[in-house]
Amino acid sequence: MTRFSSTKISESSQSNFNPPEDSRERVSRAFRQLQDQICHQLKQLDGVGAFWEDSWKRPDGGGGRSRVMKEGAVFEQGGVNFSEVWGKNLPPSILVKRPEAAGHGFYATGTSMVLHPRNPYIPTVHLNYRYFEAGPVWWFGGGIDLTPYYPFEADMVHFHQTLKEACDRHRPEYYPNFKLWCDEYFYLKHRQEPRGVGGIFFDYQDGRGCLYHGPNQEGAAAKHSRQMGELPVRDWEHLFAFVQECGNAFLPAYTPIVEKRRAIEYGEHQRNFQLYRRGRYVEFNLIYDRGTIFGLQTNGRTESILMSLPPLVRWEYNYHPQPGTPESQLYEIFLKPQDWVNWSVNGEKGLVGK
Repeated sequence: MTRFSSTKISESSQSNFNPPEDSRERVSRAFRQLQDQICHQLKQLDGVGAFWEDSWKRPDGGGGRSRVMKEGAVFEQGGVNFSEVWGKNLPPSILVKRPEAAGHGFYATGTSMVLHPRNPYIPTVHLNYRYFEAGPVWWFGGGIDLTPYYPFEADMVHFHQTLKEACDRHRPEYYPNFKLWCDEYFYLKHRQEPRGVGGIFFDYQDGRGCLYHGPNQEGAAAKHSRQMGELPVRDWEHLFAFVQECGNAFLPAYTPIVEKRRAIEYGEHQRNFQLYRRGRYVEFNLIYDRGTIFGLQTNGRTESILMSLPPLVRWEYNYHPQPGTPESQLYEIFLKPQDWVNWSVNGEKGLVGK
């Protein structure tokens, strides 16, 4: 791992900072392999469902592979996408943040995934890691987050601890800042509530300056980033290795949760609450999600972009959970930012376990 003692990039180190000549090929191959690895393990985990692959091409350049599982034993519906696209016209969402990319063609590739389990005791999970180039501009971004319906403390701790360990293998500053950024990003402003229990999220990481590059300069993530100050310059190879580490952390973070909760019995009441909470997922993805916005603005494939939506969902007017119920505990405890890696687990059953 290359380390620098200063945030300034000297002429001798500029060649290390710039992407290698084969950057696109290497990142594309790594993201394809991540898709293959995840699909293989999920098929084994489900035991019944299989992924149906739909390869597609983008008229303006590029294409991808969409893999969807329906009606599995565990996963009611899930998709794992790979895409790489290129073109001449940058989407407005990019130019607002990085105006220096204007006038250059762009290249973007990534792997994204959303799994909607049938059992309400298994959380929905989302993953997206991506890479972008446009002239002198390049960066890595992405993250992973968990959306439970009937959570267990032990599961939340395990999920976050696994992500922290992956981050710490590269820099100890990553997890605390990217965790705060995740809490900020996966937040429904119009509901004034988080989508779930978070995970990690980062964007515009090119190895320079402070870690946080989000829009809320008064938020916890921005303040934490300023307190840390500028990190030593991290080159392309460092960030590429870090993103691969994060992608590889998904299976050990999520699989044990599925294995422990898949056999829990549930009834119509739990199922209806799960479908109601899925509505929040739909609202976020259609209003705020950067991947959805980028895909639609770059004339991406609509079916693949909206693959993240659940197969069944419901809305209920002015719903409020009954006090003292597992549903109310979701709102009171788990839908508030928590320091999960330092959480004292109240037994294996957690707060809302049976």
